[in-house]
Amino acid sequence: QVQLVESGGGSVQAGGSLRVSCAASGYSSAMAWFRQAPGKEREGVAAIYSTNVSTYYADSAKGRFTIFRDNAKNMVYLQMNDLKPEDTAMYYCAAERALPFPWYSQYKYNNWGQGTQVTVSS
Repeated sequence: QVQLVESGGGSVQAGGSLRVSCAASGYSSAMAWFRQAPGKEREGVAAIYSTNVSTYYADSAKGRFTIFRDNAKNMVYLQMNDLKPEDTAMYYCAAERALPFPWYSQYKYNNWGQGTQVTVSS
């Protein structure tokens, strides 16, 4: 079991940028970011798999968000640019020893952080 702690959320105007961070207590090959808006299902935003350094993105995130990690520090980050009001959600970090299939299914991850709130105003 790995402990995950997110940070870096906040409020920003549409078009702005934010970087959220996730500190892990140990190394996990597969790290992912999910988000959940009120009344909606938790959805996968991006994932990174260190074995082949592959990254995966939801359509809503492509071209605007970048997931990257620092394995030496057991950190994973989500850089979010050109934020939109519909990006407003609680953002969660998730981890697994191997990349789940599909990567965007919340039910495939057993390790979760407590979340960090991102609010984008128009």
